[in-house]
Amino acid sequence: MQFQLLNSNYDGSFVAGIAQLWYIYSMPVERIVRYFSENGFEMGKAAANDLLSKTALVCENLYKALKGAVLEDSYIAGDETYHNVLIKDHADGERGIKKGYIWALQAMTNNLVYYFYEDGSRKTEVLTRALDGFTGTIQSDGWSAYKKLGVKRLACLQHCKRKFMDAAGNPDADKIVLMINELYLEDKKHTVGIDGWSEEDNLKRRTAYSRPILKRIKAELLHMEGSPEYPPKSIMYDAVHYMLNEWEGIEAIFTGGAYHLDNNAIERLNRYISLSRHNSLFFGSHKGAERGVIFYSLACSCRLNNINFFDYISDILNRDTVLQQNTDISLYRNFLPDKWNKQ
Repeated sequence: MQFQLLNSNYDGSFVAGIAQLWYIYSMPVERIVRYFSENGFEMGKAAANDLLSKTALVCENLYKALKGAVLEDSYIAGDETYHNVLIKDHADGERGIKKGYIWALQAMTNNLVYYFYEDGSRKTEVLTRALDGFTGTIQSDGWSAYKKLGVKRLACLQHCKRKFMDAAGNPDADKIVLMINELYLEDKKHTVGIDGWSEEDNLKRRTAYSRPILKRIKAELLHMEGSPEYPPKSIMYDAVHYMLNEWEGIEAIFTGGAYHLDNNAIERLNRYISLSRHNSLFFGSHKGAERGVIFYSLACSCRLNNINFFDYISDILNRDTVLQQNTDISLYRNFLPDKWNKQ
């Protein structure tokens, strides 16, 4: 059955091509329609935007199912990034550019990612509402919002390391970086699932190698904390206090065999948004940003599962002509990238 998007003249594969060019290859709509024009197909910017808006509407239930699947995971990573958004100031009718924050939650077991946006707000309550009912473990940087969730939290060793790398050349900073690197070198000696290595094996080994290294790191940090060489607001003062404030979360990393040492996985996904921010400059409205997080969630979940986003969205759009808007959300679970099979 060929998909005709809300009585338009375009099928699912055509819309999937536009979505792939924008959300995977970071081409702004202006460049997409120019590309089409150069290849003999005339299409206006407004028409392209309208198609994407309608497609996002069709995918809303899939997006809701994606959120549920992510929150079902026992181990997720959290991060936030930003994208510029064009907004209208209701006081004087003028338009302006606002830094709108996009939140990301990655299911580390299910290989899915859920992006969400609430008027560009970075307030803690945006995160707590999104994570309502979540009882697992979350990994994040040291921003205070993640520490208020009331769940087990893991720190990110790379965030700690980067702060000391900013003071590269300082003997104390270099010493901490080397000791953090020791943790990484030990961790890379075995991989869960390779050569029969289990999570239990990994946890046992992590407990053995991490304790003495962490003990040395903390002793050095406490010594530096009281040093008059590093007054408040200095790079080293900030680095030392950041890592000490993260200490509980750092130790928590080594209480599970499957936990990552850092948040790099979700930060790599956020590069797609960074590229869009560079190429597209801004979303045209809050609604545009809300549409964007739906596509980014599906596109990046495809990447995590080694699925071609074009194939996926084409197939899903054709199937969605059967699954109507009042369909039970649970039925969409099998259409998410971690379980999807092309029809």
